[in-house]
Amino acid sequence: MDKVALAPKCGVEISGVQLAQCGDAEIEAIRQAIYEHGVAVFRDQNFSPEDHIDFAQRWGGIDINNYFPLHGDRPEIAIVRKSAEQETNIGGGWHTDHSYDQIPAMGSILVARTLPPSGGDTLFAHMGAAYDSLSDEMKGKIATLRAYHSADHIYSPDGVYAQTDQGSELRGQDLKTGATHPVVIRHPRTGRKLLYVNPAFTVHLEGMTRAESLPLLQELYAAAMSEDIRARVEWREGTVTIWDNRTTWHYALNDYHGHVREMHRITLSGEALAA
Repeated sequence: MDKVALAPKCGVEISGVQLAQCGDAEIEAIRQAIYEHGVAVFRDQNFSPEDHIDFAQRWGGIDINNYFPLHGDRPEIAIVRKSAEQETNIGGGWHTDHSYDQIPAMGSILVARTLPPSGGDTLFAHMGAAYDSLSDEMKGKIATLRAYHSADHIYSPDGVYAQTDQGSELRGQDLKTGATHPVVIRHPRTGRKLLYVNPAFTVHLEGMTRAESLPLLQELYAAAMSEDIRARVEWREGTVTIWDNRTTWHYALNDYHGHVREMHRITLSGEALAA
């Protein structure tokens, strides 16, 4: 199993392994690489829906997605799809999945099933590198802060997606979400300090209004959007990407209008977060 960095501070491409035939030692090495680098890309995979589920179950628990369409009789797999007629995609802005849950999902295993002729790449940003880039003054300012996260303004019946051509395909839009987490967390497996706020789901800082919170949040977002902590995943047939939601943000580019893009996603259960 060989590893090559996707970018200097984020991501790794792992070759010489077929995920469907991984041994326990290989899975453990993959886990550690993802915890450290945030995201790992695997090319030329022969990975059926059954393989997808089997691999996720060997990793740990699976979280069933509350919002996306599910794959027939395999509800473990969520369908992330944009049709040729749709203008809006899912995930078309910087975010980290499930930060609005009390115990956020560890990450996702995303499999390319139908791809446009070009475009549709996914950007990732490393939140350990984002935290490291902050000044000592800023690190001190946010050391004990907590932030409230919710998905209601995104997925609710009057939320962001309800106003787009994706709205009718989403499930569970009447769910109510919300969780408060430290602004800076320690990764539960590596111990690395990570910035844990994001533009999509972080609503406000604890004890402050949205308006009061925004100036500081926007400073943190600016650090997290720095190009030098990003990696770019170019999707190809047979590509599987696994990422850690605690360690990364991601952004699905919407630059393939008139073409279908369908991905299969399994969400991996996480663990409680702490400063």
